[in-house]
Amino acid sequence: MNTQAPPPVTDDSETSVQRLARQTAVHSRLRTRHKGLIASLLLVVVLPVVLTSLYLALLAQPQYASETGFVVRQEESVSASQMLGGLSQVLGTPSASNSDLLFEFIQSQAMVRRINEELGIVGHYAQFWPLDPVYSIRPDITIEDLAQFWRRMIRITHDKSSGVIMVEVRARDAAMAQQIAREIVAQSEAMINMLNAQARRDSIANAEADLDQALSALRSAREALVAFQARTQILDPQADIQGRMGVVANLQQQLAEALVDYDLLLQATDSTDPRVRQLDRRIRAIEQRIAGERASYSSDGTTEDADSYPSLLATYEGLRVDVQFAEEIYRVSLTALNQARTAAERQQLYLATFISPTSAETAEYPRKVLLVVLTAFFCMMGWSVGALVYYSLRDRG
Repeated sequence: MNTQAPPPVTDDSETSVQRLARQTAVHSRLRTRHKGLIASLLLVVVLPVVLTSLYLALLAQPQYASETGFVVRQEESVSASQMLGGLSQVLGTPSASNSDLLFEFIQSQAMVRRINEELGIVGHYAQFWPLDPVYSIRPDITIEDLAQFWRRMIRITHDKSSGVIMVEVRARDAAMAQQIAREIVAQSEAMINMLNAQARRDSIANAEADLDQALSALRSAREALVAFQARTQILDPQADIQGRMGVVANLQQQLAEALVDYDLLLQATDSTDPRVRQLDRRIRAIEQRIAGERASYSSDGTTEDADSYPSLLATYEGLRVDVQFAEEIYRVSLTALNQARTAAERQQLYLATFISPTSAETAEYPRKVLLVVLTAFFCMMGWSVGALVYYSLRDRG
């Protein structure tokens, strides 16, 4: 039985297999850009995560948190009409603008300086310097750097609609955190009291200034009226006119009687009688007297006297209205001053603390797992963006 031997492997077939293997090996080798990408991943992502983890595990000191909450309330006087509209104002209304001021004050250098003077927070936060440089401060820190570190150690939330302010304070121990929170509340109350005192001074000063101005206007109006009365020698032109009108009425009555007597006398005798001429002279005298009295207070165009009774009466009425208006303004200003003094006796603004400073039992900060995860996330995002930008530019080049 003849068996046929397999065909021998030629050199050409061996060369083709070896060439394919060599090409596969070449493509599977790491190139320089791959090494650079891995090195950048280790440098940008792995190294920061490792360093952050080591720092938080070995160097970062525990921090305790104390929380407090308060709101600024304003006491308002409620009238009967306002009470018909609702009883919410009786309980006081939140003052948003004062809450905004207090929100900024808690984060200011003034607050940091006062709390440092009371509690010595520089020495407290500098205990582990330079072992923990991230969560500690230098003993010789400036007020500007201390204010920046203060904003890191407190977390403030402010609801503008309700005026509620929530404050969380972090410190090395629970007792210090609670003391700092209590001092924040105390300093906030002091600020509100200062605003109250300033508002009281301003309201009383404004009311007193208005009262002085009203009193000066009343004096000027009364002096003008007295000067008019002294110049004209008439206390009341209206009463004087009524008196003169009474004189005219009396003269008219006498004139009527004289005319009746004149007519009766003419019926009994002729015009040559001396009694008739005497009555005629009397009648003419009474008529002239009546005309003179009417001309003294009437405005019939027969006189150009600037002090005629119509002008005197108009001047007098204007001065009298000025006096009445000044008296009314003075009474209103006096009432406003009394109300301002009464309101100053009450505390218009007050700080309502609905959450007293708490005392922590466990150290909640720093949140190590969260910080490590955030570090890894942001480093990975930065490395991914950088890698994408690099390959995009490389492909275009």
